[in-house]
Amino acid sequence: MKNGIRLQEAEKVEILTLQDNLIDVTATDNSAIISRALPLKNREFRNSIIAEHGYSAVVKITLGGRTRSLLFDFGFSEFGAAYNAKALGEDLSGVEALALSHGHTDHLGGFGKLVAMIGRKGVEMYLHPAVYKTPRYLKVGGERKICFLPFTRAMAEREGVNVIESRTPRLLLDGAALFLGEVSRRTDFERGFPIAHFQEDGVEKWDPIEDDTSIVMNLKGKGLLVLSGCAHSGIVNTVQYAREVTGVDQVHVIMGGFHLSGPAFEPIIGRTTEELKKLKPAYIVPTHCTGRKAIMHMEREMPERFILNMSGTKLTFSA
Repeated sequence: MKNGIRLQEAEKVEILTLQDNLIDVTATDNSAIISRALPLKNREFRNSIIAEHGYSAVVKITLGGRTRSLLFDFGFSEFGAAYNAKALGEDLSGVEALALSHGHTDHLGGFGKLVAMIGRKGVEMYLHPAVYKTPRYLKVGGERKICFLPFTRAMAEREGVNVIESRTPRLLLDGAALFLGEVSRRTDFERGFPIAHFQEDGVEKWDPIEDDTSIVMNLKGKGLLVLSGCAHSGIVNTVQYAREVTGVDQVHVIMGGFHLSGPAFEPIIGRTTEELKKLKPAYIVPTHCTGRKAIMHMEREMPERFILNMSGTKLTFSA
């Protein structure tokens, strides 16, 4: 290990996805790592799990026999991730911290309902201050704008959370996890979202989505687990920055939205996959906005490392 922000070494990390873009209740690939949601309640087919274009996950980190818990992102609709938490029987009252990957609606929509399920005030919520940009939108077909819903500090505080804004890396849960902060962008092919824009003082500007970030854990003897929301900073940039910040070179899991869908990103699917291979993760888990073509390509190129994620899936990584 090089010098860096010292992440505690975990004995176990569990990532329970409350919301993702895919659900297949007929999946039969359960293992020591993968636990799929079942559509059963009282031995009857009556327990639906919802898939939406959004992401939310409960992350549990065990160190020294104690398990710490955080909630990463909040899904798209007002009710979807909260509905899944109830369907999965997931008690959110033990959540100790919140982390937001960036200020887009598909990661913020269920914020109020999920925070209400935690059931107490003052939980710390870590975010980059650029999440408050408004108006923020995608420009498609020339001047047509598709707007993201606004999010403000006041909106967060009305739900009773303690907002902590940070552009720089911040340790969470006494060093059990790391909020990565603003990601340093160095690759020559991860250039951001060309149709993303915002307005500042009435002037339209391209949006670099500098609030995009990830959370990072360190599994004892195996290396980093990097969990991204959309990786608008580039998933390769993100993992490289996590290695730099923590001083840990070994990477065990790269998971999250890699945002490789659509004509602006499909040309870099191959290059991204090759660079991810060089990082030698034990597992690659593309989610959410990665896109069907990229997910299929990564499965072909890294079949032994690939895990298909879904709403309701729990992944357990042990030291």
